[in-house]
Amino acid sequence: MFKHIEHYAGDPILSLMDAYNNDPRTDKVNLSIGLYYNERGETPVMDAVSQAKNQIKNDQSSLYLPMSGMPSYCQHIQHLLFAHAPQAITEKRITTIQTLGGSGALKVGADFLKKSYPTSKVYVSRPTWENHISIFNGAGFTVEYYPYFNDTLGTLDFNAMITFLSTLEESAIVLLHPCCHNPTGADLTKEQWDETIKVLKFKKLIPFLDMAYQGFGKGFNEDLYAITAMTNAGLTFLLSNSFSKIFSLYGERVGGLSVVCTDKEEANLVAGQLKATVRKNYSSPPTYGAKLIDVILGNPELKQIWLIELESMRIRMKQIRKNLYSQIIQLGGEKERFSFLIDQTGMFSYSGFSPKQVHDLREEYAIYLVKSGRICIAGLNEENIARVAQAFLSVNNELVVSAY
Repeated sequence: MFKHIEHYAGDPILSLMDAYNNDPRTDKVNLSIGLYYNERGETPVMDAVSQAKNQIKNDQSSLYLPMSGMPSYCQHIQHLLFAHAPQAITEKRITTIQTLGGSGALKVGADFLKKSYPTSKVYVSRPTWENHISIFNGAGFTVEYYPYFNDTLGTLDFNAMITFLSTLEESAIVLLHPCCHNPTGADLTKEQWDETIKVLKFKKLIPFLDMAYQGFGKGFNEDLYAITAMTNAGLTFLLSNSFSKIFSLYGERVGGLSVVCTDKEEANLVAGQLKATVRKNYSSPPTYGAKLIDVILGNPELKQIWLIELESMRIRMKQIRKNLYSQIIQLGGEKERFSFLIDQTGMFSYSGFSPKQVHDLREEYAIYLVKSGRICIAGLNEENIARVAQAFLSVNNELVVSAY
């Protein structure tokens, strides 16, 4: 009955994980998927999470949550993400629902927007996380790119970006990364965000912010700048957030979708439509992960333990960048070529390696990167960093030699 259907080629990143797991080489290094690894190459259970698990271990309740999720969990999301725009919370012009991770938030948001603005197009940065395109295509949108990163220079091309956004039609949907841009790690400055917000407001565009790495960039509060500035500027926008990375709760599917509205009445209307969208997708979100986060964010002591742990993760990744850069330079690498390692922020770096170089790293050195050349910085540690530095320099020099 189904032999006529199209073959699914698989998700490129998850397929790469399968290849890595099946690779028999003992010195293999996984720099592909976005997981935070500690110095021992483990995905750690955070101490705050362990304590929260212990607190709810006797809680056996398993009733359905409301369509919008656990109310206190949603309140914590608002106070976390809009901490520096409290008036919007007080005015009740933000509506927030619990979602199945960040991807679930994006999907619910996409479905909601398709019903509300059926003729709008969605614009994503070139490059962006590949699933952004799949999610919005799946909701029925035409997805196009806006300029973001200059591959030749290895830097953010803000002038090209802002010029392009200025040409868009009213109600065009623009997907933006508030911090720790995936896959480039190249973020807008505060001044650039301010200019971007002016264009978004003047052109009456619909911003959709995707926040998956709060605390991994400049710092927990610093990473909120775009959200705060956009809220205080009076824009209406959507915000998806994921707790997968920053709580190391990958499999619990904990996230949220917030919509900042003009007033309480509009927020109530949006809340109803988000519930209707959830009902048509999965009816209600899971309970366990939300309980854990609710306990942590509702307990000042546990929240502080979590924030300290999160900051230590950020500092470690920043130090890894410095160490990798230093080792490459000591081996003879050009500072300008590899400065991206210390200029970019967050979990990912955009190496500029070609698909052939990525292939060579995998086949010759057992180092796994995604095809775009994105590096997951957290996959590096003291044991593998020297070999990775040598391999990066080797494939880079091969390209230089082949150009002559």
